[in-house]
Amino acid sequence: MRNLSILMLGGAKRVSLAQKLIDAGKVRGIDVSIFSHELEREVPIASVGKVIPGGKYSNDGILNEMRDIIKSFHIDVVLPFVDNSIEVARVCAERYGVFSPTSSVGVASQLFDKVKSAVLFAENNIPIPQTYQSVDTVQFPAIYKPRCGSASKGIKVVNTQHEAEQISNPEEYLIQEYITDREEYTLDCYISMIDGEIKCIVPRLRIATVGGEVIKTRTCRVPVLISLGATVIKSLGLQGCVTLQFLYDRQNKEYKLMEINPRLGGGVVCSVNAGANIADMIVCEATGIAAQKNNVWRDGALMTRYMQEVMFFND
Repeated sequence: MRNLSILMLGGAKRVSLAQKLIDAGKVRGIDVSIFSHELEREVPIASVGKVIPGGKYSNDGILNEMRDIIKSFHIDVVLPFVDNSIEVARVCAERYGVFSPTSSVGVASQLFDKVKSAVLFAENNIPIPQTYQSVDTVQFPAIYKPRCGSASKGIKVVNTQHEAEQISNPEEYLIQEYITDREEYTLDCYISMIDGEIKCIVPRLRIATVGGEVIKTRTCRVPVLISLGATVIKSLGLQGCVTLQFLYDRQNKEYKLMEINPRLGGGVVCSVNAGANIADMIVCEATGIAAQKNNVWRDGALMTRYMQEVMFFND
C-alpha cells in the first residue's frame, strides 16, 4: 500500500469525515494518515489522527509553520475546515507542492467578506436576498451578518428602527432582507483540480442546526437548484471543495444564494453516505487521478447526529 498523509486545518470535530477519507484510501490500496493543525491538543479528531498544536491562521508566521509541518510529517494533502485557513491551504499548495482542493486566493478572499461577496454575486447576476447599501434604506425585518463571521456567530435579526439604532457599527455588517417563510439548503460540491469538471452537486435541506452546525439534514434532488449551483460555480471559477448556501423564498418561490464557503462543510458526510463520495474524489485527485463524475446519489437520505465522548488522560 502507498501512503497518503492528510493535514486538516481546524478539523477538530471532523472525525466522521476523517474516517471517510481513511476508508476511501483503503478501497484504493492507500494507507491514509490523518493529521490536524489545532490551537490545542484535546480535540475529538485526536481519536483518529495526530493533532499538531500551533498558532492562529492569521499569524504572520503561519506559512513558515505550515512549511515546517509539511516537511516534518511528509504531508501530501492540506484540507481547510475554517474560513481563515482556506487561503493558507491554497498558498501551501502553490509554494510547497501539496495537494489542496481549494479555489484561488483571490476568490477565497472575496468570499470571506460577506459585503464583497454580495457585490460579486450581483455582478454575476446571481440571485440573492435584497441587500441594503445604506442603513437609511433598510426595511424591517432585516438580518445583519458580520462581514467576516462564520458559523452564524454574531448574526442579528433586527425588527425595528430602534433595534437597528442600537448597532453602533453597521458598516461591519452585510444587511439584507430577512425572509421569514423560507427553507435553507446546503449544496456539497466538488470541482476537479485536474480537469476542471464539476464532479458532483448535492443539495441538502438543513432541518436542524446548533451554533451554525447542521445536526439534521436530508438530501434533495432539486434540478433547478443543482442547475443554479452549477451556474454559480462556473460564473465564479470555483475549484475543489465548495459549499453553497441557498435559501428558498416560499412566498416568491425563488432560490437565493446566501453565501459560499470554498471548503468542505460539516454536513458533507451526509452527501458522502448518500453516494456522492467526495472523500474518494479527494483521495483520487491527490494521487493524480481525475475524480469520476457522480450524479448517482440517493435522494431523501436523512442524516441526524449525536454527541460522542473522546477522553484524554494525564498519563
